[in-house]
Amino acid sequence: MFESRGFNFLMAFICYQLLIVAFYFQYVENLLPCPLCVFQRIGVLFVGIWFLLRALHNPQPGSGWSLSYSILGFISATLGSIVSIRHLYLQSLPADQVPACGASLDFLMEMLPINEVISTVLAGDGECAKIAWSMWGISMPGWVLIFFASILVLMSRNIYRHFKPDERVMA
Repeated sequence: MFESRGFNFLMAFICYQLLIVAFYFQYVENLLPCPLCVFQRIGVLFVGIWFLLRALHNPQPGSGWSLSYSILGFISATLGSIVSIRHLYLQSLPADQVPACGASLDFLMEMLPINEVISTVLAGDGECAKIAWSMWGISMPGWVLIFFASILVLMSRNIYRHFKPDERVMA
């Protein structure tokens, strides 16, 4: 079931919907995303791309292509999780330990090479420590981390199934 074409289209659609919600908060609710929020959106986008490509390609379960899509999804979700964890860490800091606000992501992209932009963004700033929205006591990066953790479990299961020894051979 978790490798079917329909399931992969559903997961790609869920990723699309997460991005729509993010843009709703940005353009309707006027909650401007911090640089770490933008990186989390990129993570959701890549997870969605792998699900969409997997659905369109529809590789046979257990094939090399199926494994490749699972590994790419796992890597994307892992990187997104790292960004979400960093964001939650910054939000948990006491006010006196929050880093000072830095330059905008647009400015960083214009002025610095990409590797320095990534390291600067992951260092975080005061803008990333603000909690502008939460539901049931969980902020946006917390919900995104729950999403990425779910994807990691799913991809881990798919990867494990690929390498699991065949019981018929053991008998």
